[in-house]
Amino acid sequence: MRIDAHHHLWNLGRRPQPWMDGPWADPIRRDFTLSDLAPQLAAHGIEGTVLVQSSSSYEETAELLAVAAGEGPVRGVVGWADLTDPALGEASAALGPGLVGIRHQVQDEPDPDWLTRPDVLRGLRTLAAAGLVYDLLVTPRELPAALAAARAVPELSFVLDHAGKPPVARGARLPWAGHLTAIARLPNVSCKLSGLVTEADWTTWRPDQLLPYARHVLDAFGPDRVLFGSDWPVCTLAARYDEVVALAESATGHLTAAERAAVFGGTAARVYGIGRPEARQRAG
Repeated sequence: MRIDAHHHLWNLGRRPQPWMDGPWADPIRRDFTLSDLAPQLAAHGIEGTVLVQSSSSYEETAELLAVAAGEGPVRGVVGWADLTDPALGEASAALGPGLVGIRHQVQDEPDPDWLTRPDVLRGLRTLAAAGLVYDLLVTPRELPAALAAARAVPELSFVLDHAGKPPVARGARLPWAGHLTAIARLPNVSCKLSGLVTEADWTTWRPDQLLPYARHVLDAFGPDRVLFGSDWPVCTLAARYDEVVALAESATGHLTAAERAAVFGGTAARVYGIGRPEARQRAG
């Protein structure tokens, strides 16, 4: 099964998206539904998806889980929960079937070491006990703390979103590349090959500018710990869905067929536990 391991949906009339805080977001300041995404998935033979939160609310997570419970390609939801809540275990369990992971906008926290706070680490251990994955939404500023947290909670499976947001637009590799290599040494961390186009200049980017970053991800983690994700519809700020898929296919062109299958589905199925028939049944 080919899987898009990272996309969003939102209904702005029902749920505001506070991060859309300027005119830069005007092209995506509208509702996006599964019906909008379906033609893109069909064009590339993608049968399953992982739907990821975009606002910090239990209400949105419940709405995304309702989508996953219906007919369609969504195999699991990475929702939001308050990691600092002493009742996190009960709160996440109450969200119900279909929840495969939790994410928080760590990149927006004023403290770059937020992930290493004792109350956050306690929350991460709670997620591990619940069998959930934790998606890391961080920039190079927070990558050292992400590394420390992944070391501190080795029983939890972490997924680094958007390759840790390398500074593509500046053409820089450091310190991002070093941080990525370090966190890739931890066996409980995987990485999404996603979000690179929006880290580049949105109007002038070229594949040859992005491929070195993508290949560093593949070299550091290996195909068995890399997951393709489109980051749709955010990616449309800089590229069409077709272009995002083409970039990932170019980056993985040197791999074997089995390795490409891992990046385009196998890793996501294993990490999120969505390849098993019973997992699909739980998700609806």
